Parts: sequence; C-alpha cells; structure tokens
Amino acid sequence: MRPWIGITMGYDADEQQFRLNSPYQQAVEAAGGLPVLIGVSAELASELLTRLDGILFTGGADLDPALYGLEPAAGLGGVSPKRDAFEIALAREAYKIGLPTLGICRGCQLLAVTGGGTLFQDLPSERPGSIKHFQTAPRSHQSHTASVVAGTQLAELIGHEEIRVNSFHHQAVHDLPEGAILAATAPDGVVEAFEDPRHPYWMAIQWHPEGFWRNDPAALALFRSLVEAAKRKVLSA
Repeated sequence: MRPWIGITMGYDADEQQFRLNSPYQQAVEAAGGLPVLIGVSAELASELLTRLDGILFTGGADLDPALYGLEPAAGLGGVSPKRDAFEIALAREAYKIGLPTLGICRGCQLLAVTGGGTLFQDLPSERPGSIKHFQTAPRSHQSHTASVVAGTQLAELIGHEEIRVNSFHHQAVHDLPEGAILAATAPDGVVEAFEDPRHPYWMAIQWHPEGFWRNDPAALALFRSLVEAAKRKVLSA
C-alpha cells in the first residue's frame, strides 16, 4: 500500500491559482508514494498532517525575511505571505509529530527558517564571488558539483562523496537551525543540504532532483528515502 505523501504547491494570490511542476508528483509516484497535492490553509495544518504519512516542501517564491528577523534586502524577489504562513505551520507541526519531511529548494530554506536558521536573501549581492546558482541550462542538466559530508544520512543514500546537481536559486541557507547538521556544500561553500539527526527523517536539499530523477539513481533515491520513511511510520502506527 502506497504511503500518502503531501506535496506543497506555489500560490499566486493575484490570480488565486495553485501551481506545481509535475515532475515532483511523478518522482513521488516512481518512488512508490501516493502524491497528495495540498493547498494553502494555515488553520488546517495540524488536521491535514494527521492524514499524511510524509510531506514534501517544494520550490517557489522567496521567503519573507521578517520570518528570520531581517528587513528586506534590495535583491529580494517576490514573496508569498499566505504560502509562507501555511508552510511554516505545516513544517512546525511535522517536526513536532515526527512526520517524514523532505524540503527541496525553497523547501530547504523553509525548513531552515522553521528551525530558527537564517538565509542569504540574494547570493549575487550578499556573497560576491559565489558560483552561478541560477542556471540557464535545462532543469535536467546538472550544472555544478556538490560535496557530500561523510557520515550523514545523505551520504548513505547517495553513496558518493561528490555529486553533480542542478541549480535554480538566488537565496540560500546562511545559518543552520540549532541541532541540524550540514550534509552537502557547493564548491563556493554555499549550503546544498542539511538534515536533523534528532528527527526520524528530516532532509533539506537545495537542488532539484525532480528535474533529473529519470536519469540519475541518486536523485530517485532521495524520493525513495522519503517514501520508505513514510512506510516505516505507517507500520509503526
């Protein structure tokens, strides 16, 4: 029986539309999960999570810097306050109840902020000399390397000390949440992944494995790890 994996969606307040790139759903299905697309309703976050076996926080708009105690910098992009409120509520509750959780790109940054971490609002202006983190190549192209930290859950999943990743972000994790551990870095030192060993499964990655899971076993392994953690939750219930 496939575990239910909630997948968050982008929200356009002006158009009142939800949006999701379909590869997220396809990757969860290929990994053995049952994807459940979830909208924006902070009031229902706790109740919603009781119906799920795992959750995937996806990419999208910048996070409001007020969430981590900063004023907006000149390089800040568009924000989605309603989505921020919903996903912060979801992530806090997911951590509290031990729900298997994977954050991708914005989702990685969201998990950092939820735990008390901070972000670079705009890498090009705040971290001069960084490599190009917003590629113009197709999403399936792995544009730069990332070094995986030995001994982490990510290292065990991927099985390599160095991997190639795609990159579509101008924000990044600055300070990790208390208790979290670094799992991967870009060549310029920018955080590419972190995890929390105190939680049954709490993984945050900055790249987009849904963009190349069909051609890279390590990318698919990330989605399988979320689904397997969700299965363990179901069996232990």
